Amino acid sequence: MTKLSGGEALAKSLVREGCEVVFGIPGIQIYGLVAGIRDEPGIRMITTRHEQATTYMADGYARVSGKIGVAMVVPGVGIYNAASGLTTAYSRSSPVLLIAGQIPREHIGRGLGGIHEVINQTNVVSTVTKWQYMALTPREIPYAVSEAFRQMRTGRPRPTMIEIPPEVAVEREEVQLRDTAPISRIVPDHKQLDKAVRAITKSDFPLIFAGGGVARSNAEAALVELAEATNIPVMTSGGGKGVIPDSHPLCYGSCISPSAEQYEFNQLFEVMQSADLVIGVGSRFALGNPAGESSVLININIDDAELTRIQANTIPLHGDAKATIEALLPLLKEANAGDRPSPAAGVAAARKLIAYYDIAEKEPQYPILKMIEDTIPDEAVIVWGVSQFGMYARTHYKVNHPKTYIDSGYSLNLGYSFPTALGAKVACPDRPVVCVVGDGGFMFAASELSTAVKYDINVVTVLFRDDDYGNVSRDLNEFFGGTYETDLHNPDFVSFAESFGAVGMRAEDPMDLQKLIPKALELEAPVIIDVPITHMQLPRPRLIRHLYSSPWTTPQEGLIQRT
Repeated sequence: MTKLSGGEALAKSLVREGCEVVFGIPGIQIYGLVAGIRDEPGIRMITTRHEQATTYMADGYARVSGKIGVAMVVPGVGIYNAASGLTTAYSRSSPVLLIAGQIPREHIGRGLGGIHEVINQTNVVSTVTKWQYMALTPREIPYAVSEAFRQMRTGRPRPTMIEIPPEVAVEREEVQLRDTAPISRIVPDHKQLDKAVRAITKSDFPLIFAGGGVARSNAEAALVELAEATNIPVMTSGGGKGVIPDSHPLCYGSCISPSAEQYEFNQLFEVMQSADLVIGVGSRFALGNPAGESSVLININIDDAELTRIQANTIPLHGDAKATIEALLPLLKEANAGDRPSPAAGVAAARKLIAYYDIAEKEPQYPILKMIEDTIPDEAVIVWGVSQFGMYARTHYKVNHPKTYIDSGYSLNLGYSFPTALGAKVACPDRPVVCVVGDGGFMFAASELSTAVKYDINVVTVLFRDDDYGNVSRDLNEFFGGTYETDLHNPDFVSFAESFGAVGMRAEDPMDLQKLIPKALELEAPVIIDVPITHMQLPRPRLIRHLYSSPWTTPQEGLIQRT
């Protein structure tokens, strides 16, 4: 054992777990932790301008790198500010560790009005974290770090939090550092695997529905092998975009939910409805089995709470996506499960109909989205904000490389995308990273331009500006007889970017991005491209039109309890 301060124990423990960067803001209760990171080779701290960016950046870092993102904030208000990033990470099953300060040990829970005091501050984030722990001595810190990382590497990966009072960071005692906890991938019972293989071989129209759990398990290559070995086509959820190339002949593309009126394309809904067997891989099936109750559902999921929630006619396979697919493949090959006609021609025909449908509808989003898709490098990471274009991208934007498409999941945090893109760029500094955001969302975290310039985080941001909270304005007009207070007073975004030392560009027309994006990527600098769209009437993406029969626009039978 070695005599270490709590700050030194934290830094050394993080390095042992493979952590290379901490996103945080130095503050009074965490001075000792900051000093420990400062003095430890192999780890660095990136200081943000607001606590919300610490967890957003950690999430972007985690989703692109496949590693664990780490954020650090002061207690109380720091945790409240950082919680928004935790909600997004939680919704996308992203492993983010939040290290939070505390007030002095003897004052915890007494309500004496200490600096940043919030009684039971763990409760602030308990519903968006998988595990929490308060380390009250330096010697507890190696356990806390080891267990937090183990929790995020086993089962369903979700955020965790460690609290550390200020004196713990500076006190010194004998500390036993820990090695990384060994992790074994969960594989389903052999009987269940056999049952799944029999069901697959008997099926006439099977379908694979792949979710974000494929990426969390690094199972993208295994998924492609499964599809090719069995001649079973693949659809992905929104969270599963990129787990199989959209250009693959067995990939239909991305869909969101099982209801016909909720789908962009009737063709894909008909494909789903015709499936007599669905193999779900790493998907929550939040809105149910896309093929409906009449099909058999083989549900591969690391989260045992999700296995039989969807429907009774389920073969649950509790296991890691990658390990489970690898266990199934030899059994499927032995059973000749691939002896079925290739569905590639049918997949191609359906996708052609989809493309024709978009062109026929003349939706102004589509040609712009297609142009962006064709303009940025195939391997580039793209982060979509919660905007009209971002929602449209969930089904229309094609992805051909794993871990290159990032959205906000069901959390739908306005403002998350720019700092998340910065974290993604930190994870992959040699690859292009593009953020596509609206003016409303961008201004939530626009001060992080300072962070981008300071640390040479060279993200290209495409900022669609309509000087309005556009979706909200349209909804108020359509459903409530007129908009109200949704208009925005924006800066000159070119001058705004330049004031930070970043590069500002302006498009006269959205299609100018075809020239401006490559130019921006060549500059190797943080770039903001201002794209005015005030003249465009963007129809609501069909993907979310079903939401507008929901309780926030339409009274629902049974909402009011009558006595």
